[in-house]
Amino acid sequence: MKIQELIKTANALVFDDKGILAMDESNPTCNKRFGAFGIPNNMETRRAYRELIATTPRLGECISGAILYDETIHQQTKDGTPIIKAIIDAGIIPGIKVDAGAANMAGHLGEKITEGLDKLGEHLIEYHKLGARFAKWRAVIAINEGIPTKACINANAHALARYAILCQENGMVPIVEPEVLMDGDHTLQQCFEITEEVLHTVFNQLYLQGVMLEGMILKPNMVLPGLNCKKQESTDEVANATIKCLRRVVPAAVPGITFLSGGQSAEQASARLNAMNLNFKSQLPWALSFSFARAIQQPAMEIWKGDEKNVAEAQQSLFHRANCNRAARRGEYNIQMERM
Repeated sequence: MKIQELIKTANALVFDDKGILAMDESNPTCNKRFGAFGIPNNMETRRAYRELIATTPRLGECISGAILYDETIHQQTKDGTPIIKAIIDAGIIPGIKVDAGAANMAGHLGEKITEGLDKLGEHLIEYHKLGARFAKWRAVIAINEGIPTKACINANAHALARYAILCQENGMVPIVEPEVLMDGDHTLQQCFEITEEVLHTVFNQLYLQGVMLEGMILKPNMVLPGLNCKKQESTDEVANATIKCLRRVVPAAVPGITFLSGGQSAEQASARLNAMNLNFKSQLPWALSFSFARAIQQPAMEIWKGDEKNVAEAQQSLFHRANCNRAARRGEYNIQMERM
């Protein structure tokens, strides 16, 4: 295990108030998002869209790392430059999604288990040769009547830990992503309790598997009420609950926490991240950053609509959202930025 290299990469991913851009949507997910804007669903439009992202001017000022999908890491821009090279040339560290998605968990109705551990070591070797220096694995935990069960939490935590140690053995920083989903009508307190249990279980499994905490990144959900919950707490209440939860369970050795957006609007995600950094940054042992997908990409995709003449405007929107989140890391984001 290349300990110092892993530590250096993990710290670089949360350095200088930058964050991680998740552009690792699977083909079915990407096609679904394209469909909402009438964008053709095919390999060429996916390639063109990912080129739009990778070649956005000044993106490296706000983004430290970009998570790619398997299709993307093998694609080229229209002038023949590998997309991964365009990302590296922008000063951005390339990463890769390595899980195979969530499948129904046998014997546990309504719960999922993330798959993809088979031959993962071999895949990591290939991705490292291509230039990827970190990876991502997502586990999904739903809140509903009678769930999540301890069996689901334990199984997903174990898989996350096995993935993480495989990454480190192959020179890749693991992004550990246990996501408690926003879907449902659960309260903020219920989300708090489940998130605390999930993270406690995950870190216990990471310890048992021998994962080096200094060479990993945690990518959790914020503590939020369900989308259908009648009571939607304020930005500060969400920030306070999230930090309270993380303080209880995340070891100080972890260099950074890069939140997922998980269905929040772009403005909500930025405002909540801002409140956490504004109120707590100087008191915390780890950096509070972002690893957003839709909360950065969605406005740009809506502008682009698959039309090449809209690329420049879409790139401006993408950079704007990335810049808003860099400001949120500094506790300097405000709604006035959205009118610029």
